[in-house]
Amino acid sequence: MTKIRLLDPRLANQIAAGEVVERPASVVKELLENSLDAGARRIELDIEEGGVKLIRVRDDGAGIAEDDLPLALSRHATSKISVLEDLESVASLGFRGEALASISSVSRLCLSTAQEGSVSGWSARSEGRDMETVLAPVGHPRGTTVEVRDLFFNTPARRKFLRTEKTEFNHLEEVVKRQALSRYDVGFSLRHNGRAVHSLKPADNQLEQERRLAAVCGPAFMEQALYIDREAMGLRLWGWVALPSFSRSQADLQHFYVNGRYVRDRLVVHAVRQAYRDVLFHGRHPAFVLYLELAPAAVDVNVHPTKHEVRFRDGRTVHDFIFRTLHKVLADVRPDTVPQQAAMPAGGAESLMAMPETQSAMPLGEAGSASPASFNAAPSSFQPQNNAVYNPQYQPQYGAGVADQRANYQRLQAGSESAAASDGSIAPPLGYALAQLKGIYILAENQQGMVLVDMHAAHERITYERMKNARDGEGIRSQPLLVPMNLAVSEREADCAEQHAEVFAELGMRIERAAAESIIVRELPTILADTSVEQLVRDVLSDLLEFGSTDRIQAHINEILSTMACHGSVRANRRLTLPEMNGLLRDMEATERSGQCNHGRPTWVQVGLAELDKWFLRGR
Repeated sequence: MTKIRLLDPRLANQIAAGEVVERPASVVKELLENSLDAGARRIELDIEEGGVKLIRVRDDGAGIAEDDLPLALSRHATSKISVLEDLESVASLGFRGEALASISSVSRLCLSTAQEGSVSGWSARSEGRDMETVLAPVGHPRGTTVEVRDLFFNTPARRKFLRTEKTEFNHLEEVVKRQALSRYDVGFSLRHNGRAVHSLKPADNQLEQERRLAAVCGPAFMEQALYIDREAMGLRLWGWVALPSFSRSQADLQHFYVNGRYVRDRLVVHAVRQAYRDVLFHGRHPAFVLYLELAPAAVDVNVHPTKHEVRFRDGRTVHDFIFRTLHKVLADVRPDTVPQQAAMPAGGAESLMAMPETQSAMPLGEAGSASPASFNAAPSSFQPQNNAVYNPQYQPQYGAGVADQRANYQRLQAGSESAAASDGSIAPPLGYALAQLKGIYILAENQQGMVLVDMHAAHERITYERMKNARDGEGIRSQPLLVPMNLAVSEREADCAEQHAEVFAELGMRIERAAAESIIVRELPTILADTSVEQLVRDVLSDLLEFGSTDRIQAHINEILSTMACHGSVRANRRLTLPEMNGLLRDMEATERSGQCNHGRPTWVQVGLAELDKWFLRGR
């Protein structure tokens, strides 16, 4: 056996660099975090050959004192923590004191800096086998410049794993975008091979923040995004979530920040997916830019050297807060609350899923709407849900023309206390029905143009939501098993089942501990009588152990209700009268999540007059 010996500093730093410095993007991430921690208000990045040849990061932060420079490139040297208690409530982005030493061990690094009021600046280079820091005076404005040249020049095995220049720069650019979204008050500029790529000015208000968001995530995201800001239990969640119709084929537009730090956390992803479950098409991913703020002591960021992972002190509370906030925001989306952006699908499922579901209620001078009429052919009839806007006394006559419907609606609306516009009329967001196409779609007209509604998908959602509301009002009914089921589980799972007995009871299940590694299932929800009990219980225990909460049982029940709603909804080729079509439109406007059916498909689309004019070359 070979003798144990102490590694020399360069080799030790290169080993550490394997954890911190994976590619040029990793270097940029660490340097940007240092600049932000230094209080920079402006950060400039110059990149050459994807970051392999040169990475230069210049900021106008506080700079580094001359006396501190010899330690700046040393391992485990930092100004951000000093005692163990500091590590338990880290408020800065960096704190490990390894980044600069690791980077300098696999590149040619030069750090130049100057503080406010200093006579001259100083530069520091790490050279020689022992990586001694060499200082020299240099002219430099307030702030710090770090130049990293020839990355991995002395570790060819690492360099050969790098991808093409374009790929490496794309990764690097993504890091810059993430940091730009984490600090709206800081300006960022990025140049690659002398070409300007990004120039983002500081954003001091929500409008400017949304402009930056559009520049980073694309204008289509902002057109489909809803702004949220909720605070409870010492937690604050704010940011933007995209409508379900803007779902993505990949999880490439998901940015989540904890106290300004970009993280990829399984608990967070699970909470977001759970909130979108009822409205997202299978195989699709939601898009969002969200910021969670909480006490630094309530989250542990010292989990991984890259600091992409965190651990919450009370994960269950955080999970429930994120889920309930997003769940309520998505449930409250109505045709009159989504962003005003008309669109028309243009070929393929991909464009269909990116299609906006839009329009808000707007006052009309002469257009009106039919009010809901009874629709007795379906399991649940269409009934008006929003009498504060739509006059329930108006019943459109069978065969009545649109003009007659307008006049009748305006006549009643003008004398109604619910009239909210000065001209005495409000147009429903989905307008009024004109005709039925092929027994499948409803064609309606609103202020913005034409609305197309998939009548089966729309009625399916309405029926589904009513069934869920009825179930919530009655509670989950349970039934005892004729023969209680004994399950062999691990001791950890048995402890979890015993600890969360009240949670199971709320979900309609009664589970008792039989032994150290055994539990007994005595009651199940009635609606789940034909479900695989063993698999369901094990899945629930898995969720409780990992996330502190579960929605497995709720999801199983919802799947059954969804199937029942699907089979009980109006089918294609069912001819509807105008009152029935208008009744469906009114119920859509009053139903939660009515923009998607139970399976996540869009229920309606808006085609604006501008789009129609393009088709017929009007105004050209």
